Amino acid sequence: MKHSTGELIAVFDADHAPARDFLLETVGYFEDDPKLFLVQTPHFFINPDPLERNLRTFDKMPSENEMFYGIIQRGLDKWNAAFFCGSAAVLSRRALDSQNGFSGISITEDCETALALHGSGWNSIYVDKPLIAGLQPATFASFIGQRSRWAQGMMQILRFRFPLLKRGLSIPQRLCYMSSTLFWLFPFPRTIFLFAPLFYLFFDLEIFTASGGEFLAYTLAYMLVNLMMQNYLYGSFRWPWISELYEYVQTVHLLPAVISVMLNPRKPTFKVTAKDESIAVSRLSEISRPFFVIFAVQIIALVITIYRIYAEPYKADVTLVVGGWNLINLIMAGCALGVVSERGERALSRRVRVNRRCEFGANGKWYTASIEDVSVHGARLHIFNKQLDEMLVGALGEIRFRPYSGAELETLPLIVRNIEPSGDISNVGCQYVPKSALDHRLIADLMFANSGQWTEFQASRRRNPGLIRGTIWFLGLSFYQTSRGLVYFFRSMRPEREAQQQAAKVNAG
Repeated sequence: MKHSTGELIAVFDADHAPARDFLLETVGYFEDDPKLFLVQTPHFFINPDPLERNLRTFDKMPSENEMFYGIIQRGLDKWNAAFFCGSAAVLSRRALDSQNGFSGISITEDCETALALHGSGWNSIYVDKPLIAGLQPATFASFIGQRSRWAQGMMQILRFRFPLLKRGLSIPQRLCYMSSTLFWLFPFPRTIFLFAPLFYLFFDLEIFTASGGEFLAYTLAYMLVNLMMQNYLYGSFRWPWISELYEYVQTVHLLPAVISVMLNPRKPTFKVTAKDESIAVSRLSEISRPFFVIFAVQIIALVITIYRIYAEPYKADVTLVVGGWNLINLIMAGCALGVVSERGERALSRRVRVNRRCEFGANGKWYTASIEDVSVHGARLHIFNKQLDEMLVGALGEIRFRPYSGAELETLPLIVRNIEPSGDISNVGCQYVPKSALDHRLIADLMFANSGQWTEFQASRRRNPGLIRGTIWFLGLSFYQTSRGLVYFFRSMRPEREAQQQAAKVNAG
């Protein structure tokens, strides 16, 4: 800010690339409202988070962040409480100067800055259209590190800024900011929900006073109505039981992080989330051990449940209720085993579907074609010619297309890597061979210029499976991921056993 003079400041994470129409869709709002300090847009990611990648749900199920950006931020915007998310936003220099720049007491300076400016009478707007594409953490450990920072930062805001008593905020704004910060206390109720049935099954501690019939009449009825309302209100953005899974896999490691910041609120420091990691070989996450321990304990609890039903028939109804509770936790814990079992990936970068018309040229001939998907390294083409010469593999070629800038047709050089005939067309895999700055601009145009392709991709995943179908789907997912996680676990034990055997031989010798 010291080395620029513009009235507006656009902020992007280093791994976020804006679409061509980013400023067109955001800047105009500042002309309409002189007290506007922020125009925030959603974060869209071209790669799956570790849960989506390991569970293989990225292409068919809405991402976790779509609940926040598609539902919650829109609700916050209703009450002029949509806050700065650190990237994909435009801010007013005049507003920032009024607060001496960005706030920095917490490690979530984005939300803290928005809180300060809202309290000073400034306004915000949320534009619900993905206008940037970014990267998610590649590994489960990095994902947990990112969420730990968010949780600790929000606890710092709660401790140092306490939105409920913040001067200048309206009552709805106070409630919105309190909701956003208090959400990160979810590890506490999740932990209670996880361990409460175990205390009854292992130690016979009474965790509720009710008969089985009373439980069915009150608690089960409440749970069903709750699930039905969730599915009705935002079933297209969050499928059944997915929130519970995300919160469970975070709780195991976020609970100590949240407690630590409560005990010492100034201790956390900002750490950049690694986004350049890759997983070449399938393996267990380095922070997966607690999940297997919890799963094993719940298996033992399941055995004890069956034993107590036969050994103590006079308490069978209560034991069935608590055992059913533990069974739900077991299903969740089993699915989490698949989450922490990292799948290896061959691809160096994520591919994005684009479906753009072009012409493909090689050996002096031009063919009508379409670009089906692209990455930062190459593209896959559909050539409308079923008799494409196999000798083109390894040959230099080029594609000719019109950039979104509206300029004349431009040509991008590439090399043919593979050809696969498919009916009346040929699928051609290509690798870019950029030779100039213009070539790199054309690659960026293919990959990032069109924000409409991100909107279409999100819309293709936003379908509501319904409560019953969604539950059946989740059960099937959990059973499969449980078996996959156990396979990864026993496979990981093999090298350890071999090392022990080798050490024993050396000692014996």
